[in-house]
Amino acid sequence: MSQPHDWRTAPAAELIAHILWRYHQRHREQLPDLINQARRVEQVHSTHSQCPNGLADHLQAMQQELESHMCKEEHVLFPLLQQGLGHHAAAPIRVMRFEHDEHAQALKTLLALTDSFTPPVDACNTWCALYQGLQVFHDDLVEHIQLENEVLFQ
Repeated sequence: MSQPHDWRTAPAAELIAHILWRYHQRHREQLPDLINQARRVEQVHSTHSQCPNGLADHLQAMQQELESHMCKEEHVLFPLLQQGLGHHAAAPIRVMRFEHDEHAQALKTLLALTDSFTPPVDACNTWCALYQGLQVFHDDLVEHIQLENEVLFQ
């Protein structure tokens, strides 16, 4: 079994390439499917006492915020860091950290809407798959934020 990569010693360009591939691309793949599944669950089970009403809209808002955030990183911050101009990146990093805090709040709302990704005992397969996918998305986004805040932005 291989050890996890220690990104603290990696060149910025290598870490950024990893973030783009492992997290940015992945979030762009995950969210459309999760939004569609959430809409389906809300439509079919709207009267169920544990239906996560408002989940699809919350995910759509998260998708828009994340896309805006990732574009700023890809077009402004990451090029500065890749060119060794980190000393010019203090203001963009402050903005990214602030937005990371907003993403963390959105994740708390996600947990509240889904009872911490716990489907009801009578949940259908789609509902169960949705919550499994949301757990993966949640964990990916937490890792993504930690890697940027604790390694890339240091």
